[in-house]
Amino acid sequence: MIFLVLGSCNSIKSNTSNPSQIASQNDSQTQSAIKIAGSSSSVTIFKVLTEAYQAQDKTAKIDFVSLSQSEGAIAALKNGIVDIAGSSHKLKPEENNGKIQYRELAQDLLIVATHNSVQGVTNLTTAQLQSIYTGKIVNWQQLGGPNAKIVVLDRPEDESAKKLLRKYYLGKDETTTNAIVLNKEGELIDTLQNTPYSIGAFSLAYSLINQLPVHRLSLNGIAPNKENLTNGKYQMVRKLGIIWHKAPPPSTQKFIDFTFSSEGNKLLLDKGFIPSN
Repeated sequence: MIFLVLGSCNSIKSNTSNPSQIASQNDSQTQSAIKIAGSSSSVTIFKVLTEAYQAQDKTAKIDFVSLSQSEGAIAALKNGIVDIAGSSHKLKPEENNGKIQYRELAQDLLIVATHNSVQGVTNLTTAQLQSIYTGKIVNWQQLGGPNAKIVVLDRPEDESAKKLLRKYYLGKDETTTNAIVLNKEGELIDTLQNTPYSIGAFSLAYSLINQLPVHRLSLNGIAPNKENLTNGKYQMVRKLGIIWHKAPPPSTQKFIDFTFSSEGNKLLLDKGFIPSN
């Protein structure tokens, strides 16, 4: 009886140690996962990279969190919540704690596009685009299109897309109060596809990858394509960068190496981005 009781106790002790060992193993696996946070403008490029990387390395685990702004992603990196941050701006001095580093990853053309219900409008001049966003032109018929009210889809003033629109086309004039402001680029793209007679600005690469049924407009007679970017004719381009710790875990470094490899460059080029490497 004593032998059996002692044997049972030892068995219980042995069994109760297993869950902690398993938990420890799970914790180790969780820690090895690469955690990435990116602004809404960098979602597409990281989706392309992570899918290709995981197809190459079946054991790689990557968790991605989409935030509305680059600042939030950078803060998450500095606070140790994520391993990599995607950003649409260079690392600012006030954002740099000396432990992280920035490198430009690719350039992403921004296009101005309309819902496919807008027939007859293929090009807009700077003056026409300004008039649309300020509310001076309110009907597509004024531009040779259908007799329908223009629905302006906009981004917040501190977002990269709106900043570039202002820099190259809109200037400082206030946007019409009738514009629908959407916080994330994905929200704008979804809304544009589902809203007849709408117009908005977003990523060319996203448009190409997802084969969006929208009308990409030329601006001042210049089409938004890679050729016109490389020859300097089309200037509305967003620079996407990647930020990570100076002493990253091996799994993170391996992913970083992939993003800047010749394979990574070719992948981005094929998807409509212009690699910076």
